[in-house]
Amino acid sequence: MKKDIKSMTAEELEKELSLMGEKPFRAGQIFSWLHEKLAADFSEMTNLSKALRERLSENFFITALEPVEVLSSRLDSTKKYLFRLADGNVIESVWMEYHHGNSVCISSQAGCRMGCRFCASTLYGLARNLTASEMLEQVYRMQALQGKRVSNVVIMGSGEPLDNYDNFVRFLRLITDEKGFNLSARAITVSTCGLPDQIRRLAGEGIPITLALSLHAPDDEKRRELMPIANRYSLKEVLPACDEYFERTGRRLSFEYSLVRGVNDNEEEAKALAALLGKRSCHVNLIPVNPIKERNYARSGREEILNFKNILEKSGINVTIRREMGRDINGACGQLRRSYRQNDCREKEDRT
Repeated sequence: MKKDIKSMTAEELEKELSLMGEKPFRAGQIFSWLHEKLAADFSEMTNLSKALRERLSENFFITALEPVEVLSSRLDSTKKYLFRLADGNVIESVWMEYHHGNSVCISSQAGCRMGCRFCASTLYGLARNLTASEMLEQVYRMQALQGKRVSNVVIMGSGEPLDNYDNFVRFLRLITDEKGFNLSARAITVSTCGLPDQIRRLAGEGIPITLALSLHAPDDEKRRELMPIANRYSLKEVLPACDEYFERTGRRLSFEYSLVRGVNDNEEEAKALAALLGKRSCHVNLIPVNPIKERNYARSGREEILNFKNILEKSGINVTIRREMGRDINGACGQLRRSYRQNDCREKEDRT
């Protein structure tokens, strides 16, 4: 069986090449082709002999993604990519341009099993975890297709990254490797529903990325209504794990709060959130929820959003309202994948 060469570290690749009787420097050349020059095929590796390229092709495969659908926003420069994986699953990735650089949002799983009520990613459950190479490829392919350098990566697409822990950490080590893509760990943000044990593990990995907790409620009762994972882990378990992450990495915490009209956006809940976060070194990102037709949630009005923000600011909490990117192209995670699956099912029914 062929091995996934793009998911290998430089050290692992050197061992594989050694077993093939090749000199160690060849591993460095190949690693550079994969992670610096973003080669999608062994034939592109022109400083390797034809014989070696053929041997590599016989023993390894290169994960290379091609988009099956690309949506371009008319409101801004956002592009949403739907990539098909080798097994037929599809995943979403988003390209966003800001004044400070180009950001990409990538998926860590095909689907998701966390079940958050307001998120389209969970509607079909979890298909499978993504490999490190499939996560890398989303970044690499968007950079190649756009012809511009990626400066920031957020792992906030479909899936719970810490539910795919080993592949996720391998992805982090590869994308930050100075011999490859060489992205700063400080330019990476991961969003999690809150898996305390995995948050603590991540704190000890020595990769100081930004941790963003999907909070969405100031208390366990409301959080359980919105996020089934809260039935397993209370805020008394999750927040200390986040505090430990800050203590061990020095990275300011980020808390995501999706505002749902009449559910979690009133004055009392804003005050409760301010009290919950207290004097933590943190940032709150308020997110007007993206409605999906399978749920009856609606986004909060502008007045409610601004009032919520003002209450937090008066309590000394750093807070922003997320700038909506790609609003006209199903920009929220899971929406494009959902519509693609629905269309695919309808086409199959029409053929039968």
